[in-house]
Amino acid sequence: MYNVIANPQAGEGKKKKLLERALARFAERGKQVRLYQTEKPGAAAAFAAKLSREGEGDIVAFGGDGTLHEVLKGFENFEACALGLIPAGTGNDFAASAGIPLQPEAAVDLIADTEPQLTDFLQLPQGVRGINAAGTGIDVEILRRCRDSKFLRGKMQYLVSLIVSLIKYKNYTFTVRVNGQESRHSALIACVGNGQTIGGGIRMCPQAHIADGMLDFVAVDDVKKASIPAAFVKLMKGRILEEPFTFFERCKHVEIVPDAPMTVQVDGELYDGLPFIADIVENKLRMWRGAPQKA
Repeated sequence: MYNVIANPQAGEGKKKKLLERALARFAERGKQVRLYQTEKPGAAAAFAAKLSREGEGDIVAFGGDGTLHEVLKGFENFEACALGLIPAGTGNDFAASAGIPLQPEAAVDLIADTEPQLTDFLQLPQGVRGINAAGTGIDVEILRRCRDSKFLRGKMQYLVSLIVSLIKYKNYTFTVRVNGQESRHSALIACVGNGQTIGGGIRMCPQAHIADGMLDFVAVDDVKKASIPAAFVKLMKGRILEEPFTFFERCKHVEIVPDAPMTVQVDGELYDGLPFIADIVENKLRMWRGAPQKA
């Protein structure tokens, strides 16, 4: 039995057809499915909590990184069920890192034909979990502009918000504690990645691997406006770690102490005032996935 938790708002107007295709594929494969559609914030986590607690079938998230984030956040019993994903969001960053096909039929086949594999995730304070990445800085400003936009949707919305945020950017000052060291930073963005990309393909953590028991922490320090276009090109090509203004550490635990209160984004969801303390959790979550994205 597969319990499909679906976010009807995920994606760019195609989600209903994608969901229909996924459900049809489950039926073709002779798999039983129960559908749970979320109608309000927190519903996906509540469904996941109840279903994992009862252990009556595995859980499949239908949606984007935000839906997967909420489902993982609700998990109570990791031994009782495994987690699958049918990508139906805008960016689908974690799906790319996890080798999960974007076509719903292929995603269903992956679940039906393979065994779930141990997959890492991030643990933050206040019960918050992350599957792909957590960050602060300009990515938070971009997400805020996306959330407040009334005219654009999807990737165009993100692109416009990115351009506006870069024009109005400022550096954020904080202290980083990682691998027994403490350092000061004035950064455009700081990100801890389990997956490699954020924002629908921006390769913020190009060496990250979703099953290596490590976090990749990247801070882009004190970039001048004139250098931003070149830095952005390096980001898109996965070469940001080559730049002298990039701070990079692989770790199991990292803490960011801001000079002023900051908002943290976790899998694209905004958390005001959440302490930025992240730990890797391994050997707990079983998830259907393909070959992880190469560095």
